This record gives sequence, C-alpha cells and structure tokens, in this order.
Amino acid sequence: MSDRKPKGSIVTDPPAALPDPTRSFSGQNSISLTPLKPCHVQGLFSSLGGPENESLYTYLSSEPIGDVEAMTTLVDFLIASPVFFPYAIISSSNGIPVGIICYMNPVPSSFCIELGHVLFGRSLQQTPASTECNYLLMKYAFEELGYHRLEWNAKNFNEPSKRAAVRLGFTFEGCFRKHMVIKGRRRDTAWFSCLDEEWMQAVGRALEEWLDEGNFDKEGRQKRKLEEIRGSIRIGEV
Repeated sequence: MSDRKPKGSIVTDPPAALPDPTRSFSGQNSISLTPLKPCHVQGLFSSLGGPENESLYTYLSSEPIGDVEAMTTLVDFLIASPVFFPYAIISSSNGIPVGIICYMNPVPSSFCIELGHVLFGRSLQQTPASTECNYLLMKYAFEELGYHRLEWNAKNFNEPSKRAAVRLGFTFEGCFRKHMVIKGRRRDTAWFSCLDEEWMQAVGRALEEWLDEGNFDKEGRQKRKLEEIRGSIRIGEV
C-alpha cells in the first residue's frame, strides 16, 4: 500500500553557494558595497559612532559605539565570525563608509540565508541608496548564489525594521515569543521571508523599476511607491 501523505516537493538542485568574500557591488545611487575590512573602522565610527548615534543600536545585539576602539571590536568580530558575511557601504562621492549590511546564518544545503545586522548612518537612512543596498544583496542571493529563501528578522518592537521588510517585498511569517535575551532584555522576534519565486515574479522587478532614475523627479522625490509598483506587476500577471 503506497504512502500518500504529503511530503513536500523533491529538491534536486545543487546546494546554494556561500557569498564570495572578495565580491563588491556598485550601485547607481552613489553607493557601493565592499567586504568589511579593518581600514573601514575610522570612517564607520564617524558615520555610526558617538553619542549622537546611540539610537541606531537600540534593537541590535551590538552596544552603542562610543569610541574608535569599540568600533574596531565590532568590525573585528563581524569579520572573524563564521555567521556573518559583512559589507561596508561606501559613499561614492567621498569614499567614506556610511553603513554596514550583512548576510547571516547561511545554510546552503537548505538554500536559506538571512539579511541582517543593518546599520545605516543618518545620511543613508530613508534614501534610494538604502533601498539599493538591500536590492543588491537580495539579487545576488537569489540570482547568483542560488538561495531559495532569504530571511529577515527584527525585534518585535522594531517597527521601522518590520515596515522596511514589508516594503522591500518580504512576507511576515509570525512571531517567536520569548525567543532570546539580548542586552538583558527579553526579545520577541518577528520573522519575514522572501522566496526565489517571489523575487522572480515581482519583488526583483519592482525594486528595479522603483530604483530607475525615471521614477524620481528633479527634486529626487519618488513618483510611484515601491509597494504600488509591485502590486501593479502582480495584478498584470493574474
């Protein structure tokens, strides 16, 4: 008697690849991503350190960066950790690092990788360049490395991160209650994901259309929201 219980689709693809630790990315919005190096410490401290930037670390596992030594410790940790594949976000206009973004927790055999430990300096926040940073790594994960699932998680109190995930095209999956203790405080973790078929069907194309210079007026204001573009693409495919 055959077993007719559902078992999930058979996967025959070779495992996904780990990110190339030498790979850099160039964006059209005056930024580039390059593998994080110790030489980025001073610039990152200028953009992300000091008392004026303490609020950037409220929901991160990292403590606020009060001096160059603390930034050195963070950079050294991210570079050495087998969990992180960190990138410095470089301003093309002056060559100064203005943020950090990472791949995390890759599981090539399960085709799963996470996008996280995002630290955007104030000059980068809520700009087309910040959206492009995420786009570049999403595209690389799906189209070159062969991942089927890209994860995003956030402390459940972190509404800006949760809104950013949904705006980019991630789907909310639920909340892990009492998931971790970070900095001595209980953390409930909100989980989001984007799948390879979602990327190919609408998410990737919507990001490309939103980032196109034709979507912005002379003052740099968007003409159409990213969510609107993605919705139009999905309607057109029905």
